[in-house]
Amino acid sequence: MAKRDYYEVLGVSKGASADEIKKAYRKVAMQYHPDRNPGDKEAEEKFKEAAEAYEVLSDNDKKAQYDRFGHAGMSGNGRGGFSGGHGMNMDDIFSQFGDIFGEDMFGSFFGGGGGGRRSRGTGTRGSNLRIKLKLTYEEIAKGVTKNIKVKKYVFCTTCGGSGAKDKSSVQTCNTCGGSGQVRKVTSTFLGQMQTVTTCPTCNGEGTSITAKCGSCKGEGRVYGEETVSIDIPAGVQEGMQLSMSGKGNAGERGGAPGDLIILIEEETHKDLQRDGLNVACELYISFPEAVFGTQVEVPTIDGRAKIKIPAGTQSGKIFRLKGKGFPAVNSYEKGDQLIHVNVWTPQNVSAEEKAAIEKMSASPNFQPKPDKSEKTFFDKVKEMFS
Repeated sequence: MAKRDYYEVLGVSKGASADEIKKAYRKVAMQYHPDRNPGDKEAEEKFKEAAEAYEVLSDNDKKAQYDRFGHAGMSGNGRGGFSGGHGMNMDDIFSQFGDIFGEDMFGSFFGGGGGGRRSRGTGTRGSNLRIKLKLTYEEIAKGVTKNIKVKKYVFCTTCGGSGAKDKSSVQTCNTCGGSGQVRKVTSTFLGQMQTVTTCPTCNGEGTSITAKCGSCKGEGRVYGEETVSIDIPAGVQEGMQLSMSGKGNAGERGGAPGDLIILIEEETHKDLQRDGLNVACELYISFPEAVFGTQVEVPTIDGRAKIKIPAGTQSGKIFRLKGKGFPAVNSYEKGDQLIHVNVWTPQNVSAEEKAAIEKMSASPNFQPKPDKSEKTFFDKVKEMFS
């Protein structure tokens, strides 16, 4: 089944502000919350669908990528921005977005039943990490997998990310009994109202550490290095950002890792210049070649290609090689290669050459006679970048 548009899922316009998106998500999530729809699988799927939409639209980088490429830009093979989607379980969603609902949502709205559904806190989420990745024209044209060594915080292997010296060094929080939450019942004129707040003693983790891990000093992470395999789709451009969920800095004490944001940069090509999906190059030919015609090789993204220069070719002529440009990221469209011909004028001539040229200049065939059908300079520029 095709995915619905994220804006449609939340019932907001594409120009909606962050606050409007947040309010819309809260409304939809409350409508389809499992505690309000017990046993309703369709409501559960819509609840997860809303969580997926909010995860993307609430993140500026992911939202920009989605606005540009749609769902295709959110695929999870190193290009996309969504970490879970319908594959997330309820604890994942409540842990990640529980604060959106408000602390009373799991208490007064659902009689306290939903509160037990929230997973206890698992440390602090790691920060996002940004790196720059330079690509050649050849890599951009075909797509490439890059194995990059990234310096960042990684989970401590000594304690498994818990931050504790050993299993016996982790104790259940006495304040919340391990739930990570404390409940308070208040009497009002409407009756008793229960509210749920994060445990102030353990900060929602449900446990406390009595002896810290010697390797990470209780953080559950250490600064190190990880080799990340990044799939780059064909056709990316300078300035484009790709997102890899969970490949950023590790969180503290078992917290979820942040995302890895990859900023695409293009290496300068010695012969070609990019313009959108098209590439252009300059070709210099001699005066005799322009007069008699010739066959020459020109550089392309894929190597070199032979083209025929017809007799009488004028300087400024533009030849087009169809399909020799860059592919579009999310379509079958492909650009062309444009070859701009320059007839080379000798800057130094011998006396013998000068005499020959002066003799030819008197011939009617060497007098400029532009064809009316010949395109003007401005027409050529429009054609080149169309």
